[in-house]
Order: sequence, then C-alpha cells, then structure tokens
Amino acid sequence: MSLITNAQRATMLENGRRSAAGQDIDPLPVVKLLTPDANATWLLTELDPADPDIAFGLCDLGMQSPELGSVRISEIASIRGKLGLPVERDRHFSADKPLSAYAEAARQAGAIRT
Repeated sequence: MSLITNAQRATMLENGRRSAAGQDIDPLPVVKLLTPDANATWLLTELDPADPDIAFGLCDLGMQSPELGSVRISEIASIRGKLGLPVERDRHFSADKPLSAYAEAARQAGAIRT
C-alpha cells in the first residue's frame, strides 16, 4: 500500500503551493500515517512543491511531545516498529477539524488522538 494516494498527493501539493505563496492556511489533515506496532503517528497537510518528499504536519513519535514540523516521506517509509512492521496509511481516517485543532488537542493529551 502506498503511504499517500495520488489524490492525497495532489491536495497536499496544492496546500504546499498556497503555503509557499505566503497564504496563512490551516487546512484539514489530508493523510494519517501510523506505526501499527509502535506509537508513532503523523497527520500531514502539505507537501513542499520544490521537494515533494518533504511533508508538513503534526508528528507524534510516541514520546508524549507531539509537535508541528516537517518530515521526509522517504524517512517515514523506512521506519519499522517493534515487530518490524512498516508505517501504514489509515485508510479510514477522515479529518473533521483543521490541523491547529488536532495540534492543540495533542498538546493537551500528550499524543495525537483521532
């Protein structure tokens, strides 16, 4: 399974273009990635149009300190959990609030909760 579908990639690139153009955006997360055998979760909203391997979103590595930032999709794809399982896309995830709301809730809870 691909970490990001073509439709998600197109949406994330459009969000990245808007952000790169200086627009103050707070989009809904487009994709949720997770480690099925560890506690890492990523809610990603955009891809850098100049380097589409770089994504922006809310990152939670399971250490009770989720933060907003940039990550490389290729690095996420190389991660394996405790049992050696790869990162996967949550095919059932559907965002219902903007990234800032998920970030605030994650700060309060110490983890991403969806």
